[in-house]
Amino acid sequence: MDAALAARLIATLDRVDALLPEPPASPDWDRYRAFRWRRSGQRGVLQPVRHPHQLRLADLQRIDRQKTALDLNLRQFLAGRPCNHALLWGARGAGKSSLVKALLNEYADRGLRLIEVEKHDLLDLPDIVDPLFDRPERFLIYCDDLSFEADDPSYKALKAMLDGSISATPDNVLLCATSNRRHLLPEYLRDNQEARLVEGELHYGEAVEEKISLSERFGLWLAFHPFSQDDYLAIVGYWLEQLGWRAGLEESVRTAALQWALQRGSRSGRAAWQFARDWVGRQSF
Repeated sequence: MDAALAARLIATLDRVDALLPEPPASPDWDRYRAFRWRRSGQRGVLQPVRHPHQLRLADLQRIDRQKTALDLNLRQFLAGRPCNHALLWGARGAGKSSLVKALLNEYADRGLRLIEVEKHDLLDLPDIVDPLFDRPERFLIYCDDLSFEADDPSYKALKAMLDGSISATPDNVLLCATSNRRHLLPEYLRDNQEARLVEGELHYGEAVEEKISLSERFGLWLAFHPFSQDDYLAIVGYWLEQLGWRAGLEESVRTAALQWALQRGSRSGRAAWQFARDWVGRQSF
């Protein structure tokens, strides 16, 4: 190869190199406590969450049993003791994702870091987890509002990550998912029709077994049920006080709060929070 051709090749490579995106910077684990996995072209990057939600555990009312159980499991994880991946399932607006956010704020100073992964990115789980093996921090992989269709390949990637892949999950990684579905997959009447009795023992059909097999890989199940009227009003009272309303749950406020829940068809913590913001905001006019 003559010198002129070599020079032209080097110049071409320099121009191509200038067009290529810069490699992603390493996550700043000391500065940020929460990250999102985002696809950028052919690669994924951990994008820091610069302004995480500042929820406290004390802000989560009337879910004491769930708070206690997940808090204990997470403290075991932070201490390097045996613990379980967690599935938080149940009614919408009952505090599932809020509990995860509050626990992150509670334990970030003890090395807890959160990585949020969307359902369609679960196929990237091996790439997300592999660089975490040698880190001193403890990582909570968080999948919010998780559900799958029967033919969705993402749920098989999650199954393998939880239990079944040839590659071990790092000891410093814990998975936590929230869902409105207990088994994360749609359940149809025809699935149950496949069940049969064998010598008096009930055997589920293959479709049901496949759906149960995913949720069973979470060792900790926490159910969140709709709030009673008294619980809902107690949460309304808490948020009104936090927002500076000192008159308490007088009759007019109580009636308005119940009408608010009725219009939405939900007595949830989210509805209580939204009502309190609306009520206190309107009183200033």
